[in-house]
Amino acid sequence: MAVPISKVSEKFHSATRNSDSSLSEGRRGHDRDDSDFLRSIENAPTSQRYGDHTWSQDEDVVAPGLYKAKVKQAELILFTTQLSVMLDSGVVLSDAMDAIAEQAEHGSFKMIIADIAEKVKGGENFSNALDKYPRTFNEMFISMVKASEASGKMAEMLNVLSGYLEFESDIRKRIKGALTYPFIMALMAVAATGTLMFFVLPRFMKIYETRGAALPKLTQVIVGFSKLLGNMQAMTGIVTGIILISFGLYYWAKTVMGRRVIDYFKIRTPIVGTMFIDTVVTRSMRIMATMINTGVSLLDSIQVIQGACRNYYFQELWAGVDAKIRDGYQLSESITISPGGDLIAPGIIQMLRAGEKSGKLGKVCDKVSVFYEKKLEASIRSVMTLIEPIMITIMGAIIGTIAIALLLPVFRISSVIAH
Repeated sequence: MAVPISKVSEKFHSATRNSDSSLSEGRRGHDRDDSDFLRSIENAPTSQRYGDHTWSQDEDVVAPGLYKAKVKQAELILFTTQLSVMLDSGVVLSDAMDAIAEQAEHGSFKMIIADIAEKVKGGENFSNALDKYPRTFNEMFISMVKASEASGKMAEMLNVLSGYLEFESDIRKRIKGALTYPFIMALMAVAATGTLMFFVLPRFMKIYETRGAALPKLTQVIVGFSKLLGNMQAMTGIVTGIILISFGLYYWAKTVMGRRVIDYFKIRTPIVGTMFIDTVVTRSMRIMATMINTGVSLLDSIQVIQGACRNYYFQELWAGVDAKIRDGYQLSESITISPGGDLIAPGIIQMLRAGEKSGKLGKVCDKVSVFYEKKLEASIRSVMTLIEPIMITIMGAIIGTIAIALLLPVFRISSVIAH
């Protein structure tokens, strides 16, 4: 039963206030991107008016480049949270989209929401409307919305999506925070080293040359490197080569072989691999718990999980599980005998087997996701604990070597002058 929007305004604005702090960060530097989209729309042949959400356009045409728009993570979290709150309060989907679009800041995301609202009003499924914007809503987001449409539990699914997006955003912030100190230290080291190499070292080179003395071997290496940096022709060739190699690696990473190699190192690297596996398992179990508890079939849940896993070996695992279940196997058995089954811990498989026997698979998956979320946080802390000392050690070794190379001529300057 639909209720007036005014009855849920308090919940709506509460969700908005809770997300304002993250959204304010996401909006920084966004005005420039928005202006580009707005300028393209002003020059477009179609006319749109999103103040009252009426659009004069063809069915599949909005604005040049709008379908390729990529919004800030904070804006997506705010949108998902608000939509979940309003749907849970009984607001019709199209009315909820209109209300969110009216409150959104003018820009690309506001127009995206307004266009989706118009498509929904025109009878199109919400998931199909979202699918028109692949850079804004990823495959996992669309798949979970599509499953929630079948089960009729969209509010619950969006609530889970919102929590998951916030969790991913928090992980990114932690990793950036852990890298901030080493990054600043590296910049200072580069500045100090550059000053020594380009201003101090040349003076000692002149003294040694006038005395006919040879610089220490380590210093000669640093001198050769500094001369290479000052050679524009050589640097042009090196930079061009690096750019070409980077493009080659970028396109190679999109091939099947490239994905297999890169994803193998992701899950097999010590410590970091554990964190990555915990991330995928946490996501998979949370999706499965949510979808099973909301009435989605197990096979549909596995298909969504397969799309949400961005690792080749996990996708291969869930594809094998899907095939085995269709052949009549239980979920726990399918994981055990499928390729890549060793990626799932034996303890999880035992818990899933117990959930299947008791008929409480959804609750078991929920408990597993909670447990692995805590394990993931511990893995992240372990990685962060290692990042700073490793970076400091590497930078210390580089700077120490350069410092020694620059100080050796100083230690020997008195004997050179005396000679």
